[in-house]
Amino acid sequence: MENLEQKSKSEVAGIAADRLRTIIERIERIEEERKALADDVRDIYAEAKSAGFDVPIIRRIIKARKQDPSDLEEQESLFDVYRHALGM
Repeated sequence: MENLEQKSKSEVAGIAADRLRTIIERIERIEEERKALADDVRDIYAEAKSAGFDVPIIRRIIKARKQDPSDLEEQESLFDVYRHALGM
């Protein structure tokens, strides 16, 4: 009887409550870490701005560094074509 009672506490409607709680707590912890990292990134952008750097350009460079070089070259080339077509 004791084993059945213990199982009913840790398993509700076929769900392992302890396992579910552990998963949710891990997700919550990672969400908190992600928020802290986002705050750190925001602080670094503010530091860059106060040092006189152009933040949108820094964001563009970071995005470009993540891309495949051939895709980046194609996009830059198309960007130049569009600018030229607009007389820029």
